[in-house]
Amino acid sequence: MIKRTHYIEQVRPFYESDLIKIITGIRRCGKSVILEQIMEEIGETSDNILYLNFEDRRTATAVPSAEKLISYVAEHKKSGKCYLFFDEIQNLENWQDACKTLRLDGHSLFITGSNSKLLSGEFTKELSGRYIAFRVRPFVYKEICDYCRELGKTPSVADYLVWGGFPKRFEFSSQDAQLRYLSDLDDTIIFNDLIGRYKILKRGLFENLVNFILRSNSRIFSANSVCEYLKHEREKCSVNTIIKYLGYLEEAYIIERIKPYSSKTKSELSYYAKIYNADVCFNSLRCQGERYDVTHNLENIVYNELIYMGYKLYVFNNNGKEIDFAASKDGKKYYIQVAYSVADEKTWLREFDAFKSLDNLCEKIIITNDDIDYSTSAVRHIKLKDFLTAESL
Repeated sequence: MIKRTHYIEQVRPFYESDLIKIITGIRRCGKSVILEQIMEEIGETSDNILYLNFEDRRTATAVPSAEKLISYVAEHKKSGKCYLFFDEIQNLENWQDACKTLRLDGHSLFITGSNSKLLSGEFTKELSGRYIAFRVRPFVYKEICDYCRELGKTPSVADYLVWGGFPKRFEFSSQDAQLRYLSDLDDTIIFNDLIGRYKILKRGLFENLVNFILRSNSRIFSANSVCEYLKHEREKCSVNTIIKYLGYLEEAYIIERIKPYSSKTKSELSYYAKIYNADVCFNSLRCQGERYDVTHNLENIVYNELIYMGYKLYVFNNNGKEIDFAASKDGKKYYIQVAYSVADEKTWLREFDAFKSLDNLCEKIIITNDDIDYSTSAVRHIKLKDFLTAESL
């Protein structure tokens, strides 16, 4: 597995800190691998390290409670500061109490947890002011290239647009094997985890809602519009229930939403926002045949890449014309449009007209899958293949 330097560099300044380091993100995005890589780095200067994987039945048997965990550390650590690595610690009852106690004992704690069980709201409440969290995501394209090089494979932008960047899938040689892996992962993350955790009784309603949302990535809608869709499908559901279910998906890092730049556009209570999937495979798995939604997946990919690069994003309404992203970082601002292609004149006019009347204080950019450069005096065109290998805009 490649070293995920992008994330490790964020954690490294806190190796000696008494803050609890929580590595979170969607299931199977590579949290455990990053934990192991951090442990290897610290192991170069210290041998006072303890690692426990709470998905391992042997660990669950030996350390069945928070009290036992505290005792286990006391018995097995060496003198001085001990570096503690707890993988999937949410499987331990009252894990928060153990972590608070071990932190007070002067140890440096690093923990991961399955996103569907170890959620931001929970550890914010239990560990307020005593932790720092790091969000991990599936591979972006640069990481895919590095990993494929390690595996002796050739990466493909087209493959990325359809099947996304969950790391494990690249280890399988055939597309059928990859598809089976992703389908099982989809069932585990979205249905088994969430339905079990939240004790959802209306499974059919929940599945219909989730399938609709994940097919509708890179689109703006409200909870009210989702409610109308479900009514059309003869599903009875209140707006409050929809907002609750969408919250479950957000808490599990399955979807993310970005708000319109102007807060006056719609009420927050209507859940008016643009939704992006954590990985575009969630859309593709719900497509009929092989008619994949590469147009919306491309915008979703650009979103994931921009977030990885560190940009803060909004949807921007330019006098009724939607601009996909208003992006900002290090004091610089950009307006960004995303399209699969602007070779067609109608599409070109629509995408470029969205920038009309905007001042020149912010750079205007359009990202497409075209090989021809469509830059103008006012708008910079970035080819997708160039954007995916760039470090910033």
